[in-house]
Amino acid sequence: MTCPYCQAENADKALVCASCGRDIAVPATLIAERDDLLRKRDQLRDELTRARDEVEALMRRRKSR
Repeated sequence: MTCPYCQAENADKALVCASCGRDIAVPATLIAERDDLLRKRDQLRDELTRARDEVEALMRRRKSR
């Protein structure tokens, strides 16, 4: 695993960088929270796309009158 701070190589399951001493492990709770936020982001993007499509359809109908 490469340290995101000093770019030193560390063991794959290292919790702390051997070079700079900073924490490099990501807690499972943060990974779960990130995954949940990514799912919510994707849902919001889909909802926004549907809303834009509806607005465009309404605008086309309004122009055709």
